[in-house]
Amino acid sequence: MDAAALVTPPYVAGPLRLVPFRGLMLSPGRVGNPTTGRAFARPYKDVSARLLRWQARGYVRQDAAPALYLHEYTSAGMTVRGLVGALDVSRRATRPADRAVLPHEGIHPAQADDLADRMAEMELNPAPILLVHRGTDRLRTVLAEVARSSPQHAFTDRSEQQHRIWAIRDDETLAAIAAELADSRALIADGHHRYAAYLRLQRRLATDTPGPATTDFGLAMLVDQDTTPLFLGPIHRTLAGTSLDDLRDAVQSVGLGYQDHTQAEAVAALSATRLAATDGKQWAVVSLNPSLREAAVETLHRRIVPALPHGPSSIAYHHSVDDALGSARTDAISVLMPAPSVDLVLEIAEADRLLPEKATSFQPKPSLGVLIRSLRDESPDTH
Repeated sequence: MDAAALVTPPYVAGPLRLVPFRGLMLSPGRVGNPTTGRAFARPYKDVSARLLRWQARGYVRQDAAPALYLHEYTSAGMTVRGLVGALDVSRRATRPADRAVLPHEGIHPAQADDLADRMAEMELNPAPILLVHRGTDRLRTVLAEVARSSPQHAFTDRSEQQHRIWAIRDDETLAAIAAELADSRALIADGHHRYAAYLRLQRRLATDTPGPATTDFGLAMLVDQDTTPLFLGPIHRTLAGTSLDDLRDAVQSVGLGYQDHTQAEAVAALSATRLAATDGKQWAVVSLNPSLREAAVETLHRRIVPALPHGPSSIAYHHSVDDALGSARTDAISVLMPAPSVDLVLEIAEADRLLPEKATSFQPKPSLGVLIRSLRDESPDTH
């Protein structure tokens, strides 16, 4: 197998289960601090010991009893609220109807193996993967009731994210949440490789001992995209070794539209069915075929790029328009991309298709260190 090839990670089978765990939390002064990442750096086998030293100094605390956590964070004016718990990854789906977690991007197996190795050495899930779903009315009511109470933790971290955290331990509330999540399907918004690493750890360390093991679970935050949605932004491309003439020939050869435009016209035309491209001097608009029900990034990578007469010798990715335009030149064209809608990404994932690498950018993400899960603990509370 080509080491650079992308593969589909396995599918976790339903019911979707987030179960309580004993949360580790860094002190507010450590959350969002650029130096905090050093605590999770090599040698990974020393990470648990480092956190124990931090705990002795008051930099880390661990809850005495397992809980599900409702975590609300506000960044740059956007507020996101999600359930954080131990995601059950112990069962694999054998039919599309059984799938509970939907990836929409492929993974590099070597990278997933490396992450699994790191987690095993650290004995930690250092940060939750981000999942999005559309919650039931009943679930929204239950969580709104939780949010009306006083949070156990409320602080602003070093990166100026504001956080509020509620620990949910009431048996009736936990049972209601479990019942409402059981039939849900969650889309991976961020953390495809960590998700794959959870599955690798689960398979490596699966035992015949009755009852769940700590590696049957991985840390996840589940966000209701209808209540406090994550923002889905585009990731732009620069195609090195390619010219606008090459792009025009490729686009026309696959039956799509190509027109020269001014910069203002091209940028204004950018939409779900139009791309804007430039070599830094000239601009063009590529019109896509909306009847294909493809994301623009799919059409670019699966139809246009293979038809290019030259290149690309490499592809660079940019989260901002300014970065993309700064890379444009005669022999490297920048392509400004629209973001796909969440509904379209869900449709693609449910159809068992994968988007090309770096197709989506869900924002904002929570700061590192708000909630961490130790693998040294007893298995999560599954009652």
